[in-house]
Amino acid sequence: MTEISGCISPKYPERRADEENLSFEERAQLRCRLSYPIMVVFEKWMRNEYPKVLPKGRIGKAISYTFGIYHKLTRYHLDGRYRIDNNLAENAIRPIALGRKNWLFCGNDDAAENAAIMYSIFGCCKASGVNFREWLVYFLNNVHDYDLDYSKDLAELLPHNFKAKSGIVSEI
Repeated sequence: MTEISGCISPKYPERRADEENLSFEERAQLRCRLSYPIMVVFEKWMRNEYPKVLPKGRIGKAISYTFGIYHKLTRYHLDGRYRIDNNLAENAIRPIALGRKNWLFCGNDDAAENAAIMYSIFGCCKASGVNFREWLVYFLNNVHDYDLDYSKDLAELLPHNFKAKSGIVSEI
């Protein structure tokens, strides 16, 4: 492990966990052992530095903001399923964010809500590696089976379940 300013870089434990294909539990243990101590040192540094900086300056605002969410930041070491960043989510919504101005004028609130639902389903299909058209045909052919049978769960029709059930995967 490489040392940076007396601390092991938290990037390397994540890379190591990915390379070694660690389970969620093993990843959490690695984070507890290597990353959490760095977070504790970081908190001490913020507490030490905050009185020395201008509260309305950039560093003061950054430290103040970080203090406000620090308890949330430190949670990631407890569960190996948590990601260290939100890059996957950011990359998934980027196409929607780029076209947001085009979608401002849906006509009314109901149309905007329907569009949001469809974009979410597009994203789910893409993330699951499922062809949207194939899934939609499957969904429309099966959704009415759930109309009167309340013991069934509509989540069974979601794209990732369609992929597992049918094995149909297309190139995206």
